[in-house]
Amino acid sequence: MGNTSLMDPIGRLMGLRYKSHPWHGVEIGDNAPKEITTFIEMVSTDTVKYEVDKSSGYLKIDRPQKYSNVVPALYGFIPQTFSGDKVAEFCNEKLEREDVKGDGDPIDICVLTEKEIVHGDILVEAIPIGGFRMLDGNESDDKIIAVMKDDAVYGDFKDISEMSLLVVDRLKHYFLTYKDLPGEERDVEITHTFGAEDAHEIIRRSMADYRTRFENLNSILSTQMK
Repeated sequence: MGNTSLMDPIGRLMGLRYKSHPWHGVEIGDNAPKEITTFIEMVSTDTVKYEVDKSSGYLKIDRPQKYSNVVPALYGFIPQTFSGDKVAEFCNEKLEREDVKGDGDPIDICVLTEKEIVHGDILVEAIPIGGFRMLDGNESDDKIIAVMKDDAVYGDFKDISEMSLLVVDRLKHYFLTYKDLPGEERDVEITHTFGAEDAHEIIRRSMADYRTRFENLNSILSTQMK
């Protein structure tokens, strides 16, 4: 369930004058985790990696993409999610470990579509179908894979097991290499490809982690708006 109360003070006092923060001010959707609203930062034609500045909510340039390594789908994150203790606990259970921690970011997502979307900084309705259990050092960096809702080609897929292995391998290769920089090595690995059930559980847990992490956000916003 979306946290509509977070936007109440802003909605009442500012109306439509100001752009909502894509992490905190956008609703994940009432049907989450089966249907979710996603914020897209990058598209497959981008040769520069963009990411949301967490303070301002605006897109910023992170770094140029390495060589020809471009994201093979829409890429962004799930609003009002947070990779914290509950997400890490699930990862530790699956890996039979105890040392994995959440990475402290919203949950990343790739959204597959047959449409040519020419720019990011947009909201897309998506259906999670699986993902990759990815570790960056000892931090959980799960990547959810989804399809655009009602997409003509991908819209009927319900689980990543139905997807072409070529598509899955392309996504996996991107995530294993997109953080590479010349002269630097990173301890990044994908331990599992998981289906829709695990994707839903990760999203549920990340929503709970978000509520725990930002439980005082509503009162802070209310105080600042007075």
